[in-house]
Amino acid sequence: MNKIVVIGNGDVGSSYTFALMAQGVGNNVGIIDLDSQKVAGDVKDLTNGLAYVGPKSIYPAEYSDCSDADLIVITAGAAQKENETRLDLVKRNARIIKSIVQSVMAHNFTGIFLIASNPVDVLTHYVKKLTGFPANRVIGSGTSLDSARLRSAVGEKFQIDPRDVNIYILGEHGDTQFPVWSHGNIGGLKITEWLDQHPEFSKSDLVELSENVKNAAYEIIHYKGSTHYGIAISLARITKAILQDENSVLPVSVHLEGQYNSEDVCIGSNAVLNREGIREIIEIPLAEDEMEKMRISIQTLKDMQNTVLESDS
Repeated sequence: MNKIVVIGNGDVGSSYTFALMAQGVGNNVGIIDLDSQKVAGDVKDLTNGLAYVGPKSIYPAEYSDCSDADLIVITAGAAQKENETRLDLVKRNARIIKSIVQSVMAHNFTGIFLIASNPVDVLTHYVKKLTGFPANRVIGSGTSLDSARLRSAVGEKFQIDPRDVNIYILGEHGDTQFPVWSHGNIGGLKITEWLDQHPEFSKSDLVELSENVKNAAYEIIHYKGSTHYGIAISLARITKAILQDENSVLPVSVHLEGQYNSEDVCIGSNAVLNREGIREIIEIPLAEDEMEKMRISIQTLKDMQNTVLESDS
């Protein structure tokens, strides 16, 4: 049936539902939000366009609709404010997430959770703890958006279609994220080989690009108050990979079980996604400096996870 229930109909949730509709992903989409009037309005608005995209059921949902859903996508939570880091959000959003998850699980949900609420890595770990689900069925959006931002930035800088730029950002979806330049390539050329063939560019250009990507959310929030289109498109891509059983490789928040010499932490890493959720985690052999950045990112998230679990006890 490809049934999706979206919990949270704010900027991110409504943009995600629109992206699903525009891309023809999922044929049954329920929307849950405290603001029932906005949900009703969005459902009518979206339904008006069905003649151009094909049949789809879009409706205001209740938690009882979660019982037979294939995918629950949680976008609810307090918005990130200007000059506020994603990790500053953790305690207040953890309370919101706990209430949502308890309501979902009360209806015997057995599908896959996809988390977009920030800080996404910490809250993905929290949802896994709350549900007791196996690691493959609790996924965070992770560094999917960050990686897309970097690919777009590199493509613009080098005048290359970003779809032909293969560079990933790993680690926290936040301030300790890092690009894996050691395994990046453009059209089959390693990044270092590309720079050798294009002397008008240098490594400092790459550093500048990655710093701009890391700070992109803060810049967008400064301009318009929130970020939602980019993450909505990223979520739709993850959803498509899962529901269409693609076995696609995407950088998402996964629960480490020994990868990168760590465990019991959720963090952005490449993974193969299909109908079962995470088929496998791809552990990239990182360069020494990249591995150190991964260690810092893991420790940052573990510290924050402990804060959430301690406040919850």
